[in-house]
Amino acid sequence: MSTYSDLNLAGLVANRLPECGEQTVLIVENGGKTPDEQRTYRELWRNGHRLAWALSKMGLQQGECFALLMANHAEFVDAMLAAAITGTVFVPIDPRAKGDKLAFFLNHAQCRGVIAADYALANLLEVRGALSQVQWVLGLASGEGAEAMLSAPGVSRYDRVLAAQADTPEHTLAELVPESPMQLIFTSGTTGDPKGIVMTHGRYCQTAQMARQMFGYRDDDRPYTGLSLTHANAQLVTLGATLANGLCCVLSRRFTKSRLWDITRHYNCTSFSLLGGMTTAVYAEQAHPDDADNPVRFVISAGMPTAIWEDFERRFGVQILEFYGAAEGGLTIKPIGVGPVGSIGKPVPSLQHRIVDEQGRDCLPGTPGELWLRPADGSAYRLEYFNNPQASEKKCAEGWLHMGDVVIADAEGWLFFQYRMGSGIRCNGEFIDTAFIEKLLAELPEVDDVYVYGIPAASGAPGEKEVVAAVVAKSGLELDPQRLFRLCRQRLESSYVPRLVQVLQQIPKTASEKPQERFLIEALQHEPANVYRESR
Repeated sequence: MSTYSDLNLAGLVANRLPECGEQTVLIVENGGKTPDEQRTYRELWRNGHRLAWALSKMGLQQGECFALLMANHAEFVDAMLAAAITGTVFVPIDPRAKGDKLAFFLNHAQCRGVIAADYALANLLEVRGALSQVQWVLGLASGEGAEAMLSAPGVSRYDRVLAAQADTPEHTLAELVPESPMQLIFTSGTTGDPKGIVMTHGRYCQTAQMARQMFGYRDDDRPYTGLSLTHANAQLVTLGATLANGLCCVLSRRFTKSRLWDITRHYNCTSFSLLGGMTTAVYAEQAHPDDADNPVRFVISAGMPTAIWEDFERRFGVQILEFYGAAEGGLTIKPIGVGPVGSIGKPVPSLQHRIVDEQGRDCLPGTPGELWLRPADGSAYRLEYFNNPQASEKKCAEGWLHMGDVVIADAEGWLFFQYRMGSGIRCNGEFIDTAFIEKLLAELPEVDDVYVYGIPAASGAPGEKEVVAAVVAKSGLELDPQRLFRLCRQRLESSYVPRLVQVLQQIPKTASEKPQERFLIEALQHEPANVYRESR
């Protein structure tokens, strides 16, 4: 019987201690470079309370923020629990962030302290003087060769601080309601400064508990992800679902497409999560006869390209469960084997939706428009961007959550994602489905990764774009851009043939493995030697 509320993270974990206390709930692997990190429910609870005491002794008050600047570590989850115990708010930040961007995150969120892995400390200390409210820094040893940074002035070692709390009793749990803030999770900032989404305990815990029904997890499932815990997908689809449903999940410290299937085999993982560009990168890996010899039952995908969907299922012997959502909220699901391939599904029963044109009118089936969502009972959608009431109001204008994505519905109500507003590619008046170009190029033995995007057309025609294919060559193999052009012209419609091929060492991506177009465009302008046009 529950002692605490299941609608805050501390209560959710505490309620599972009597039955699952000694069960391993978390494994974090690092490719053998460092030993696996593991946690049982009871270890999470104990470490969470020790860190809660440390946070309190450092002066952190309920409602105040501290940052987590690290890749996937078990200590990340310990800190999530410590925040819930104390009623403080954690702010996950991509450990690769540096300079003005890192300072913006920390200052905007009004962080009073930072827990940073040693490999992220150099970037943090470079901006230390520009941080208006940070009072303390805890450095976490990673085993990755950066331990010297733990001796830098102003840095306290995480392990020593935690050890000092070894004999303390359990910290008193803060009084929280479902609406209490749990974390600030930043948007990608593709259209301006990133915004800090206030994710409440209630929303996190409700979504985590619904995961069994939404995604079809079974008691014997073992979810895996290489996505960063700084992203809502890893936190909810994998970790949250595991904590709430008594499973055991496996995380990689960082995503690695080359070891994906080896990891699932070694740890007997039965599902994993993929986002957008990750799917093409995984598909581009060299095919092996034993690709389908793995324990994975299903893949939870957000953005599986229609062009490779069925080939992906056949090659790897898996089934695809497609979903669509955002850190701000909103959720659609296409269950396994139900609905048309390529669809992002239908809104979950707790939501209703509209598809709206630029004039705010409802679109007929087959007509593209922006997706809006709100609670099924007709109440207004509530969302808060931290210290940004104007953006909050705009995102939820008229009581609907404006997703910012263009979709189409078929006659049966199945939704199909088209493009992010402002980023769709229209060439010669025709909308370009980049997945067909990416599939063709990803299947070439010399291509390691590919991402197709659009730039404003040289003609200056309003709304028209030119297609650019960004490609990465496999190690040791030579890539001939003209071969890529010839292949596209042979197998694709003329409007689908890239205007430019951009050859890169790697495609810049966010912590959630989403390609960053603004950096690709910068490279297009500043590295002309790596940009090729078709010779005809």
